[in-house]
Amino acid sequence: MKLFFSPTSPYVRKCMVTAHEVGLVDAITLLPGSAHPVKRDQTIVSNNPLGKVPTLITETGESIYDSRVICEYINARGHGTLLAKEGPLRWEALTLQSLGDGILDAALLIRYENNVRPEGLRWADWVAGKLDAIHTSLTSLNQHAEVFKHDFHLGLLTVGCALWYLDLRYPELDWRKHYPALAEAAAGVMQRPSMTQNWALPA
Repeated sequence: MKLFFSPTSPYVRKCMVTAHEVGLVDAITLLPGSAHPVKRDQTIVSNNPLGKVPTLITETGESIYDSRVICEYINARGHGTLLAKEGPLRWEALTLQSLGDGILDAALLIRYENNVRPEGLRWADWVAGKLDAIHTSLTSLNQHAEVFKHDFHLGLLTVGCALWYLDLRYPELDWRKHYPALAEAAAGVMQRPSMTQNWALPA
């Protein structure tokens, strides 16, 4: 398998953490990808018309995207247990995955607004709205921290990657200070070997 890769993409990280959890990291070749929202990488576009990372190319040459689909594919290929086939834990995992992805969507939109959009066109209220979405999501997780006691699944994996990205790009949010129940409950997820890896393109 081949994966278009960016070391700071939290969505790519989701896929790599999944691969690590099911023992398939060595089966994936990392390909360079620059998924800029304006200056689109045509190499990615030729494999994924959305031009986004992650994009996975299977052994048979098929392209799979986005991270939600790739993670489920890798989990299935590795006979993993990150997503129950049915029952309440499946819906919990998928819902938490949506929450984690939503945090990431908001965080990336803020970054694009502040770092890609020309300064004179930036919209402060837009940024404030996305920050509010992050904070209401963290508040919900803080209020329902008991979910972190459940067996590790794709939803907790995604939330962990979202928290990792907040540490990377928004340390000023200091989420551990403001959401202490979440910080305590999520510590085990954040410290998993798969979650502490730093992947890079081969030299």
